[in-house]
Amino acid sequence: MNIQSHHRMRAAPAQGGFTLVELMVTVGIAVFLLFGLVTIMQNVRQANLTQSTLNALQDEQRFALTVMTDAIQVGGYIANPIGDSSALFPAVAVLPAGAFPQGSAFTGQHVPAGIVPDWTATDFIYIRFNTLPAGAGPIGTGPILCNGFDTSTEAAATSYTIAFTVSAGALQCSVDGGKTWEPIVPGVQGLAVYYGVNRAAPGADYNIDTYVTADNLVAPNDFLTISAVRIVLSFTNPMYVVGGSQPQYITVERVVPVMGRAGVVT
Repeated sequence: MNIQSHHRMRAAPAQGGFTLVELMVTVGIAVFLLFGLVTIMQNVRQANLTQSTLNALQDEQRFALTVMTDAIQVGGYIANPIGDSSALFPAVAVLPAGAFPQGSAFTGQHVPAGIVPDWTATDFIYIRFNTLPAGAGPIGTGPILCNGFDTSTEAAATSYTIAFTVSAGALQCSVDGGKTWEPIVPGVQGLAVYYGVNRAAPGADYNIDTYVTADNLVAPNDFLTISAVRIVLSFTNPMYVVGGSQPQYITVERVVPVMGRAGVVT
């Protein structure tokens, strides 16, 4: 071998590669980054799921309050208030609430009886009202019932007895006086109903001086002076876990003025 070829062999670059330590460090960094990415994706997914669950709960709360408000605020409505009065409502028994006294638009049952937390109550409330048929004026008068029927489109004046209660984890509604029930809102644990009455001067004015449950209504004056109804709905909290910071139930409430006593509600 001559000197020139010897120099060419020595000038050739040496071949190299990653050492085992370098490969382990690289893999470790990649795993760390991948773990962080997966964690971020899981957090985003859980946040979206939580928000969707809360949005669904809020929709159910709004729907339940709207349906009950539409029925309660027309309690005692008479199609012809000039010629007729709520005295035309007959005394009638309804199960399991008991009876409507003569002329009353509301009755109910407090379950269980006595003083109990709102979320443990599964009260019944019954509401009576008449509808004004379409054709009797520019438009008919009557709410959309919980079964979706628009009573303002009826061809003749009709009397309704609408009822609400909670059973089997859902808000139940009846449009035939409690003969048949249909679940309309899921996830409802309790329903507490309070009736605003005037005991200080019954018949003299429409002021409310106390709210009582159905088992404390005194016939006939309390039934005839109900000017507002306070409803408290308790929903199962989808975010609740045993030992966590979230409450087991979420309550929403509304005080609904009664059209037959408090004037036209807009």
